[in-house]
Amino acid sequence: MINFLLDNIWLILFVIIGLSLLAYRSKFRKIVYQTDSWLINIKPVFADELRGIIGNICIEHYKYKKYRNYYRGFLVSFVVLLIFYFDFIGFTQIEPTAGEKEKVGVGSILPSFSLRDQYGNVFVTDSVIGKNYLVLFFYNSDNSPNSLREVWAFRDNLDDFKAVGAKVIGIGKESVSSHKQFSTENDLFFPLLSDEGNKIRKLFRVPSNMLGYMPGRVTYIVDKTGKVIYVHSSQVRTYKHATNALRFLENMK
Repeated sequence: MINFLLDNIWLILFVIIGLSLLAYRSKFRKIVYQTDSWLINIKPVFADELRGIIGNICIEHYKYKKYRNYYRGFLVSFVVLLIFYFDFIGFTQIEPTAGEKEKVGVGSILPSFSLRDQYGNVFVTDSVIGKNYLVLFFYNSDNSPNSLREVWAFRDNLDDFKAVGAKVIGIGKESVSSHKQFSTENDLFFPLLSDEGNKIRKLFRVPSNMLGYMPGRVTYIVDKTGKVIYVHSSQVRTYKHATNALRFLENMK
C-alpha cells in the first residue's frame, strides 16, 4: 500500500487538487454569471471570471468571496504542483548537450576523486576505470523512504549489474558510521561513499530540486574509458534509477 502511494503520489495530488479546483471554479462561475446551469462550466466566456479572480468586480452574494478565495487557492496550488512535478520528474540523458562543460554530463570525463566507504576504506575512481562500467548514484539521505526504495532496487539487481560488467557505487552526505549502519540494516553489498560537506556533489554540479532546497537524486553511468555515457535525474519512482540504468547497460550488449 505504501509503495502504491509513493508510486502514484503525484497522480493522487493532481486528482485531489484538480477536482477541488473544478468544483470551486464551477460554483464561482455560477455566481459570477448568475446561473444555476452546469453548462456555464463549458461556455466560452471568461472576462468576468478573470475580473472576479483578480478582484476587479464585486457581486452581492453571501458566498461570493468564499468561493473566490477557494478558487484562487486551489488554482495557485495546482500551478505550484505542476511546477514542482516537472522539477521532480527529472530527465534521462544519453547524448551530449550544450552546457556540459559546466557540469558532469554525457560526454564528460569522470572527475578523479577519492572518498571513504562505509567500512572506512578509501575508494579511488581511478582504480575502476578501464576495468568496469561504473554506475554512480547520488542519493539524498540514509533511511529516507525514497532513498530506501532506490538502494533496495540497486541491491536487488546487483547480480544483474555484475553480469553486464558494472560496479555500483552510492554517494551520500552522511558519515562513514551512518553509511555502515545503513548498509548493514539493508544488506547493501556495494560501496556507499561518505561525501560529508557535499564536496563531490558540488564537483559534479548535481542539479537540485525545489528551487535549490532539495539535493538532486542523479545516477551516472561511466564507460571503461572514463566517459559519462548516461545520466538520469529524478525524485519520482526512485527505484527506476536502478532499473533504467540496468536496462541501458543491457541494451548496449
